[in-house]
Amino acid sequence: MVSQVSQKLGVSERRACRVLGQARATQRRHLSPPSDERQLTADIIALATKYGRYGYRRITALLNSEHGWRVNHKRVERIWRREGLKVPKKQPRRGRLWLNDGSCIRLRPEYKDHVWSYDFMIDRTADGRCFKILNIIDEFTRECLAILVARKIKSHDVIDLLFHLFIFRGIPEHIRSDNGPEFTAKAVRKWLSKLGVKTLFIERGSPWENGYIESFNGKLRDELLNREVFTTLAEAKVLIEQWRKEYNQVRPHSALGYQPPTPEAMLITVNKAYRLKSSCPASTEWI
Repeated sequence: MVSQVSQKLGVSERRACRVLGQARATQRRHLSPPSDERQLTADIIALATKYGRYGYRRITALLNSEHGWRVNHKRVERIWRREGLKVPKKQPRRGRLWLNDGSCIRLRPEYKDHVWSYDFMIDRTADGRCFKILNIIDEFTRECLAILVARKIKSHDVIDLLFHLFIFRGIPEHIRSDNGPEFTAKAVRKWLSKLGVKTLFIERGSPWENGYIESFNGKLRDELLNREVFTTLAEAKVLIEQWRKEYNQVRPHSALGYQPPTPEAMLITVNKAYRLKSSCPASTEWI
């Protein structure tokens, strides 16, 4: 700036600095970016292109975990803004797990498989036909356990999916949901009751009381459903399942210290098994 003024007006640099109130030392320093700046910038742009709804903090986590970098979020933010990358708008803070009267009696998850949540979403294929999406998550680990995609999902479909999860993962203590007919159906409640699973129904018209699954639904909507045109139901199933695996294994979760949910869930399982081993006699075989 000073050099341009000096050249244009034909005055010395010293005088131009004095008039503008700027130290002359600023005209002598030439910034030399780090040698890895170009590669880091390329990696940031590549990740921002692939994950269009991630902010610089999640991009930083991916750089450190997946690409072998050791950078802090401040450097990534500087490059992020310099390259004109857009940070997704922050959603307004919402009070979760609170009732309409201001009381808080919602059960909070305390360990893996303590509280599951499930909820429905609706989207359309390119021909305008609707399809339903049933999401099931573990509130403590934030892991998405399953996503069912179909034109119609009835109570027996919910039971079939839960039956599959109960066999391969185990039975939770509680399941939280809204008051949809698929969840409040007598067949579903009777079947869960026989297995010892307690149902937690939120207040009608209060989706924020089921905040964990509502937050997950928002991420699915924002990062996939709003960005893809599904030509067929089969395509929707494949892409949604692919996103689910990426959400569990790759996507950094802010509530988990910017770690993906599945490694966190595995760590909890290992720690639990280790505590079980420690409490057993030395002669007991442990696998």
